[in-house]
Amino acid sequence: MQNEQIKIAFFGNSVFSLIVLKELKNLGIFPDVLVTSPDKPQGRKMILTPSTTKVWAEENSIEYLTPTKLGEPEFIKKISNYNLFIVASYGKIIPKEILEIPKFKTINIHPSLLPKYRGPSPLQQQILDGEKEVGVTIMQIDEQVDHGPIIIQKEIQLEDFLGFNDLQEKLAKEGSILLADVLPLWIKGKIKPTEQNHTEATFTKKETKEDGLINMINDDQLKNYLKILAFEHWPVAYFEMEKDGKKIKVIVKKATFKENELEILRVLPEGKKEMSYADFLRGLK
Repeated sequence: MQNEQIKIAFFGNSVFSLIVLKELKNLGIFPDVLVTSPDKPQGRKMILTPSTTKVWAEENSIEYLTPTKLGEPEFIKKISNYNLFIVASYGKIIPKEILEIPKFKTINIHPSLLPKYRGPSPLQQQILDGEKEVGVTIMQIDEQVDHGPIIIQKEIQLEDFLGFNDLQEKLAKEGSILLADVLPLWIKGKIKPTEQNHTEATFTKKETKEDGLINMINDDQLKNYLKILAFEHWPVAYFEMEKDGKKIKVIVKKATFKENELEILRVLPEGKKEMSYADFLRGLK
C-alpha cells in the first residue's frame, strides 16, 4: 500500500466506524486524516462530547476534520489532498462533488448484502427480520443512499440470533478484512464494480424511541425477543405497566429465547436500578 502512495481520508462517526478503524490498523491500513462530526451535547447536562472516532484519532495522533457542512470551501480544499476516501457508518450524505475528488474513488463498508437493507439501520432491521444469512458489501458510493456499484461482497451464515453489539462487531471486522483483501486490486484498476439490481432493493428506516415498545401479552414472543436484541444499544426494548396507579416504563436489559418461550432475565424499571426480572416481579407483589 505504501508503494502506491495512497493517501486515505476516512469518514466515520459511530462504534461501527471505530471497530473498522481498529481492525484496519491491525491489517496495516492507516488513514491519513479522519472526517467526523463536530462535538455534540450529550447527557442530562448536555456536555459537549466528541465522537468515538475523534477520540481514536487523538489517541493515534491522526489529523481529524470536523466540518459542520461538507460543502464548505475550506473543507473541500483540505480534503482534496487525498486520493482514496473510505466511508464506514458516517451517517451523512456526501455530496457528489466530494465523492469525485479522489483518484481511487469513494468506497464504503456496508453491513448488509446490498441491495437488501439500504438506509440508516441495516443491522437492526436484519435482526428484526430474523436473518440468518447476513453479510457485508464493499461498494463505490454514488450520490444516492447505498445505491452505488458493488466491488465485492461476503455472505455470512449465522448459527444463532445475535444482538446488535455482536452483529455490529462481526460485520465491521469482516468488512475490514474484505476491504483489506480487495484494496490492492482496486488500486491497480483490476476490479470493475457491478451495478446493483435495484429492483431487489429493500430499505430501512431510522428508529424512534417508540419503536422499542413491546407488548408482553399480545405480541409474538420471538418478535419481542428479536426486538430486544436489535435495540440493545438504542432505542432499547421496553414494556409499560401500571404500578401504584401510575404507568411506568420497564427496559429489558437481558433475555433468552428457548423452546419458543421468551424469558426475561434482567430489567431496568423507571426510577430504579437494574435488577433481575424475578426481583422486579417480587417487588410488584
